[in-house]
Amino acid sequence: MGHKLAVIGYGGMGGWHHQSIQEFVDGIEVTGAYDVRPEVEEKAVQNGLHFYPTLEELLNDPEIDMVTVATPNNFHKELVIACLEHGKNVICEKPVAMNAGELEEMMAAAQRSGKLFSVHQNRRWDKDYATIRQILKDGTIGTPYFIESRVQGSRRSLDGWRGYKVNGGGMVYDWGVHLADQLLDLIDSPVVSVDAHLFNVFSEEVDDNFKAFLRFENGISALIEIATNCFINQPRWHMSCTDGTAVLEDWECNGKIVKLNSDEKMEWANDIVYTAAGPTRTMAPRPVHTVAELALPKVHTEWADYYKNIVDVIDNGAELIVKPQQVLRVMKVIDAMFESEKTGRSISCRI
Repeated sequence: MGHKLAVIGYGGMGGWHHQSIQEFVDGIEVTGAYDVRPEVEEKAVQNGLHFYPTLEELLNDPEIDMVTVATPNNFHKELVIACLEHGKNVICEKPVAMNAGELEEMMAAAQRSGKLFSVHQNRRWDKDYATIRQILKDGTIGTPYFIESRVQGSRRSLDGWRGYKVNGGGMVYDWGVHLADQLLDLIDSPVVSVDAHLFNVFSEEVDDNFKAFLRFENGISALIEIATNCFINQPRWHMSCTDGTAVLEDWECNGKIVKLNSDEKMEWANDIVYTAAGPTRTMAPRPVHTVAELALPKVHTEWADYYKNIVDVIDNGAELIVKPQQVLRVMKVIDAMFESEKTGRSISCRI
């Protein structure tokens, strides 16, 4: 059975959902759109969609059984709940809500309705993230103890509503939810502390850069960072493990693994080694025969698998990949980041 989907919020992301589903996902037909901006109607109609003049008309259309919400963040809660209460399956853009409490209200509405509710945390399907996951799965370099995850650029741009606090703008909401979601999916352990520093480099109203340090109960620590004013980028991922290091430079997955060569016995000389920085023993270069350099594993990912899973859940009872309970953990981390910035201290928790 095919599903008919309408998009609420037919802007940049709403249009992307429409075009991408149309091109890559079988089992879903995007047939309609609603947006409070009347000027969007022409765009929607040109793209072959029925434009609903009111939200009520969309909600009461029995042909529509699936809705994607892609509005500014502060409208997500009321729209998701309204759609669920009208018997629609709902996909919501990230961040799903302004805080964890709002998400809990949405989850309760989904429970009452018996309909599917998921959040479009699509960057679980990013190739760079899938590569890091594969390295950990392979166990090539042992157990991780410190993971750095960064996205950096220098465009200094917070276009449109993303520059306003009332709409849920800023980089924590825009990108922080992605980096936090990837870490929580990657590390099977509760977060026990969050220490965040939010910057206002060029925006007076919302954060435009941030750094956050997360500690996990199993001993792993992680740094997540978003920079919009960085002119020399650091690696997308840097992962320190007990038996080696993995570096992934960018979204194109340039990088390498350097691991201990377990076949080579290492005996340290007692002599001090003289380097350009002066004499040292502990930081002297490691002999090249004691390590091996490996290529990053090859992985294949398809973002469309997110929507394919949605169809499989509804039609065949498959397991939902992006569960609201998982995203609730993400939102609690986001809440802790804002609290840490507000109080100037690390937030103890168990998330």
